[in-house]
Amino acid sequence: MPKGAGRRGLPEGRHLCWLLCAVTLKLCQAEAPVREEKLSVSASDLPCWLVGEFVVAEECAPCSSFQAKTTPECGSTGYVEKITCRSALMEQHLFWKFEGAVVGVALVFACLVIVRQRQLDRKALEKVRKQIESI
Repeated sequence: MPKGAGRRGLPEGRHLCWLLCAVTLKLCQAEAPVREEKLSVSASDLPCWLVGEFVVAEECAPCSSFQAKTTPECGSTGYVEKITCRSALMEQHLFWKFEGAVVGVALVFACLVIVRQRQLDRKALEKVRKQIESI
C-alpha cells in the first residue's frame, strides 16, 4: 500500500509497536523503587505473622513424635499450625509481574493484528489492481 493511502489518523504499525514498547518500559521503571524497599524490609527479624497478613495453610493439629523433636514450635504446646505469609511487597511484586505479562501479551497480539491488517490491505489492493487491469 503506498504511503499516505489507507486508514488516516492511525499510526503506522511500527510506530504503534514502538509506542507500546515505550509504555511498557515506563511501567517497568515505575517498579524499580519497590526493589530498594525489599532490601530494607527483609532485614527485619520479626516473624511474618506479627508484621503482616497470613493465611492458614493447615489447621492446628497435634504434633507427631518426630515433629515434637525437630520443630521447636511443637515443644511448647504439642500443637502446630502451618501458615503462609502475605506481605504487601510480595503482593505488589506479583501484581507488577502480572501487569508485565498482560502488557507483553498485548504487544504480541497488537503486532499480530498489524501484520494481519497489512496482509489484508495488500490482498485488497491486489484485487482492485486486477479489476482495474481487466477494464
